[in-house]
Amino acid sequence: MRALLQTLRGVRHCATSTKMAKEVSELCVPVPWGEIRGKVWGPDHGRPVLCLHGWADNCECRYVAVDLAGHGLSSHRPPGEFYSFPAYVADVRRIADALQLRKFSIIGHSMGADIAGMFSALYPEMVDALVILDSYGFLPTDLKELSKVLRQGMDEMLQFEKTEKKKRVYTYEKAVERLLAANPTLSERSVNILLERGLVQVDEAGFVFSRDLRVNFKNIVPIGLEQSLEMQSRIQASVLVVLAEEGFSRISVEPAQRKFTSTLLQCLQDRNHMVVKVPGDHHVHLNKPEVITSFVSDFLRTKVLSQSNNRQHKL
Repeated sequence: MRALLQTLRGVRHCATSTKMAKEVSELCVPVPWGEIRGKVWGPDHGRPVLCLHGWADNCECRYVAVDLAGHGLSSHRPPGEFYSFPAYVADVRRIADALQLRKFSIIGHSMGADIAGMFSALYPEMVDALVILDSYGFLPTDLKELSKVLRQGMDEMLQFEKTEKKKRVYTYEKAVERLLAANPTLSERSVNILLERGLVQVDEAGFVFSRDLRVNFKNIVPIGLEQSLEMQSRIQASVLVVLAEEGFSRISVEPAQRKFTSTLLQCLQDRNHMVVKVPGDHHVHLNKPEVITSFVSDFLRTKVLSQSNNRQHKL
């Protein structure tokens, strides 16, 4: 997302000065099991935008890009604990409280967008704008599959606890190859960006991936379509959904789930939220950020910055 926000700054054509544009600073938020790490760009007085995962830099907004628990430089959850969407939502609330954010916008990609959707439903008074990148805010599970998904997630955790926890050491070049093989839609430039916080050097010989292997296990708190629609209806924020033509719906959504995603999108449009499609794949925001920057920039300017300015004029 950092590449996207750097492009966003160019799209806005903002004047830069030492006062307005500060260098990136590292963020560290204490949590009960360690810390949530991230980066911050933008002026201290800027409108706060929380980014899940990634991002940076714009003239009128202050972007807070966090590494979710178990990712990047953030602490892993304690042994025996699951990575679930409600747990991530609680982390977002911890971050907001630590930064004293009473009202802010969220930009989320993929899993981060689903976390953002759930947060916006549970804490609607705190979110003024929500940008969902190549996701749907919620991804319902067929009720007949709930027990299967729940069992799979538990079995994966129990099996993991029986195995040796030693991580494989890679040269940087081999780490690039590994990430490209796992995510073939990523460009090599995008891989290098992700590995800036995705690798930890262990010795002169090589690196290990920083992520917790447990983040790949099935989410053990799936929800059905009815619950998803109920949650969606509780979102008070303005919503922008940007879908890639060759993105998530093509590579990850099972045929049985497509009817659910169509319903979710239709309900968003019925509530006058904005849904757009752009050419590209699931990582278009990282590979070719210029494809979506105009949509995101215009949306934030219209739904957040202009309304904020109007309120200030009325005071």
